[in-house]
Amino acid sequence: MTSLPERAGRRCHAVVNPFHSTVYFQPDYGRELERLGVEDRGADYFVSRAAAFGRVGAGTVTATFFNFKHDLVARYLPAAWDVISPEDALAARLRAADSVLRRLLGDDAVSSKEMAEAAELALRATEACCRAARPLYAAHADLPVPDAPHLAYWHAATLLREHRGDGHLMTILGAGLDPVEALASHTASGKGMSPKWILRSRGWSANEWAAAQERLRERGLLAADGELTPAGTELRKALEDETDRLDRAPYEHLGAAGVARLTELAESFTGAVIAAGGFPADLIGKR
Repeated sequence: MTSLPERAGRRCHAVVNPFHSTVYFQPDYGRELERLGVEDRGADYFVSRAAAFGRVGAGTVTATFFNFKHDLVARYLPAAWDVISPEDALAARLRAADSVLRRLLGDDAVSSKEMAEAAELALRATEACCRAARPLYAAHADLPVPDAPHLAYWHAATLLREHRGDGHLMTILGAGLDPVEALASHTASGKGMSPKWILRSRGWSANEWAAAQERLRERGLLAADGELTPAGTELRKALEDETDRLDRAPYEHLGAAGVARLTELAESFTGAVIAAGGFPADLIGKR
């Protein structure tokens, strides 16, 4: 195994992950689904990310997505599979990824040698990912790698995202945080979604959010003003450090030079995506 600089894998993930997730914040996938008969835009995210599982119900999605209220998930699944097959949903997602990336980056960037290099490096990293106890990663790892370099890189970013995410849920459960508490503490750190976006997209009510904050206060993790206490800051740090440990293998496999180069390329592409309006300006924040 190659020794990496401290947090090199985390820094790489931080710039690779948005390349995948920008698809969730653009209208392309919704339009693809609408053409296939899925008219309620609230279903888009669940159909997109759960399709790799096949025709699963709300229970599987609530368990694996973790921070969505079950009632919200059950509003859309499994009913959506009566309208669209998982196979068609996955094909539509790939078409949406293609149109989003071409619009935000331009045809020259998606067909560049740098994009092909990023895809090669990211896919090499995924060779060391582990399926065991990582259901979202494992489901997406069974999907074929697209031929086009920008879609191959997007697919690899998906795998690296889900691999780290599955591991992160292990750490959250180990810390005794429920879904809303995990969201509220992440938001309080200044690195998570703003409450407005969470309440809009995750199905929790303002009262449930406030109750979770109160539970964090009772544990000494959140101050009266909504900021993390020193104990809360230490907990969030410990969660990320343990997630790094569980997610070490793909970056050790890629090696220090490969991780540094993938981080450099990913910073360029993700920076361009953000500059082109790939994400809402108010997505991240404490308020």
